[in-house]
Amino acid sequence: MKPAKEIRVGNIIMVDSKPMIVLRSDVNGSSRTGFTYKWKLKNLLTNAPMENVFRGDDKFDVVVLDKKPVTYSYFADPLFVFMDADYEQYEIEAENLGDALHYLKDGMECEAVFYDGKAISVELPTTIQRQVVYSEPAVKGNTSGNVLKEAKIENAIEANQHIVMVPLFVSSDDMIEIDTRTNEFKKRA
Repeated sequence: MKPAKEIRVGNIIMVDSKPMIVLRSDVNGSSRTGFTYKWKLKNLLTNAPMENVFRGDDKFDVVVLDKKPVTYSYFADPLFVFMDADYEQYEIEAENLGDALHYLKDGMECEAVFYDGKAISVELPTTIQRQVVYSEPAVKGNTSGNVLKEAKIENAIEANQHIVMVPLFVSSDDMIEIDTRTNEFKKRA
């Protein structure tokens, strides 16, 4: 068990026997009066958000989740199906995928995150390559500073097509590298 003062953003803790991920942590107080920690949490099983305030000496169980390499297979409305090397299939709801939904592509390798033997989410590689499906042409004379434009990238499901801000020199059919943690353009591949 860890005290609240040692819990960091991204840790998964048990609150009222429910697994919660810490999304944001704000510290208030002083060493004389004691510190309080206001956390924004998300339930890993239901995706329900929660905010709560804890004292610095409150203790929590930290949960370590299992991970397994999987490959995205197909979309079976409303579930996304992933398969591991042993051909076992895991179904994950769209709301549990978060930003990963924007980058899924047939045959894409990622890691499934498990809690109590159930796949609850996936983690993408930090950088991926995608083809630009559509982007506006550059406007002549609009080149002062770091000018960006919108570009749609390829995706497994057209309804989830994602828009990434790219420099003016990127055009349709270019392959680009994207940082999946920040959703930002890195370079042209």
